[in-house]
Amino acid sequence: MPGTSKGKIGMEQVEFQGAGVTIVGDAAGPVAGQPVIFMHGGGQTRQSWGQAVTQAGQAGYRAISIDLRGHGESGWSPDRAYDIEFFADDIRHVAAVLGRPPVLVGASLGGLAALVVAASPPPAIRALVLVDVAVRLETEGTNEIRDFMHSAPDGFASLEEAADAVAAYLPHRPRPRNTSGLMRNLRLREDGRLHWHWDPAFTRRGAASKHFDGSIFASAAARLELPTLLVRGGRSRVLSPEGAEEFMKIVPHAEFVDVAGADHMVAGDANDSFNAAVLDFLSRNAPSNVP
Repeated sequence: MPGTSKGKIGMEQVEFQGAGVTIVGDAAGPVAGQPVIFMHGGGQTRQSWGQAVTQAGQAGYRAISIDLRGHGESGWSPDRAYDIEFFADDIRHVAAVLGRPPVLVGASLGGLAALVVAASPPPAIRALVLVDVAVRLETEGTNEIRDFMHSAPDGFASLEEAADAVAAYLPHRPRPRNTSGLMRNLRLREDGRLHWHWDPAFTRRGAASKHFDGSIFASAAARLELPTLLVRGGRSRVLSPEGAEEFMKIVPHAEFVDVAGADHMVAGDANDSFNAAVLDFLSRNAPSNVP
């Protein structure tokens, strides 16, 4: 296991060597527990899962939420490489040192990388949870994400200005009165302005378009044999009901949960419902007490 250091209560900060970059994460639960790796979407960080990581740890799992390369506190690609295979290779490196096959829980970009890894061992993967992402994605929704990530190339003059941008992007969520938590997603750069935590090259080089090559993911989905759960946000404009149905035809053994009231960021929109669905799936397909 990689070295750990104390973080917030019930969590440890962990580091892994990915494919040429350092991957930083938070971990909860017993070290000997069934490992579960949580991977966020593009433009998010390892804090995007609400109480999911903590609750999984409390249930006996070794729950690990990582920052993807170019995001949060993880390293930026030295050659600005952000094709999907680089994200997948980082996950393979993390999974390989955990001592037993992990469950992969991936949202959006993290889910696509997890799908590629789960369909192409080694290393072995125990089960897969895809969160509002599948083979077919809707252009309207993906364009909204891309537009937001390009919307502040010069950063923000204040935390309140950044909070206003988030509120406009997520109008269905109440704007928090205390915006200090948003600093986890921002970095103060040499220009004196606050910028989002991700490497500008992640969007500048058009890398996002390579994340959504449907032929890659359709081929991966067709090879899936391990237990699989697809979780969709009931209000999502990224994964449509038709897109979910198409995935279920490709992977007929998969389970499906539609979380009413949630948008694309399901865990953030309806954390209790999301956590219940994932923990139920884990309890039946990767019990925490099974070596």
